[in-house]
Amino acid sequence: MPELPEVETVTRTLTLIAAGKTIESVVVSLPRIIQRPQEPEAFAAALAGHTIQTVERRGKFIRIVLDGLVLVSHLRMEGRYGLYDAGEPVAKHTHVRFRFTDGTELRYQDVRQFGTMHLFEPGEEFAQPPLAKLGLEPLEETFTLEALRGLLAKRTTMIKPLLLNQAYIVGLGNIYVDEALHLAGIHPETTADRLKPEQWRKLHASIRATLERAVAAGGSSVKSYVNGQGDAGRFQHELLVYGRKNEPCSGCGAPIVKTVVGGRGTHFCAACQPLPSVRRKRSEAAIR
Repeated sequence: MPELPEVETVTRTLTLIAAGKTIESVVVSLPRIIQRPQEPEAFAAALAGHTIQTVERRGKFIRIVLDGLVLVSHLRMEGRYGLYDAGEPVAKHTHVRFRFTDGTELRYQDVRQFGTMHLFEPGEEFAQPPLAKLGLEPLEETFTLEALRGLLAKRTTMIKPLLLNQAYIVGLGNIYVDEALHLAGIHPETTADRLKPEQWRKLHASIRATLERAVAAGGSSVKSYVNGQGDAGRFQHELLVYGRKNEPCSGCGAPIVKTVVGGRGTHFCAACQPLPSVRRKRSEAAIR
């Protein structure tokens, strides 16, 4: 699933290729993609005649801001957008087509068919699902060290599942949580209440640094991700632990370990990210 850096990259690309274009009509080929309103015909009728002003991001969601409406789109596993001439052949798995008055189309493709679209009046989207209960944006000024500790420091849950919880911090997924924890030297099974002040400082800095570097690289194309112009990300070449099971750690040379934490495949270096002794035996048993 695209995480913050990938969605941010798609958002910036969509602003470049679609802002200023006016929707002439909308073709919906897979009705279940449209979640609000529930009727695809109402969705298409509401958008006709509106102009895209800009495209923004909230967590892993894309906000397409029009003159008088906001379209909230979630790519889920395999969703992608692309701009085409209206006469170009329509590729398989193209489920929504936004036809513009200039003869181009913004097409939404989704092999897995898990993506969603919600249409709102401006401002209404923040009080309604799916955006209503999202947490802090880790690249905004509100994401301070104090805010991070205030949210999580007293919790007895393992740190990795907490960081994946979008109600606390948005945009972090499996790739970037593994990378941030490695950079901070924190074992993913460490419970939040056992982290020391210096570890919180390192974690806060590593989350920001990892995401900023990934955004600058256009995200990670670990599977099928491409941006709105069909370009792959480059950050997969800079990953320190994710997807590198049994490869040597770049910091110490020890083999990268893969285990399961909170139901998610998890990569880390046992030497650089030592587990507090109270949980060590359980972790070693899981690895075996």
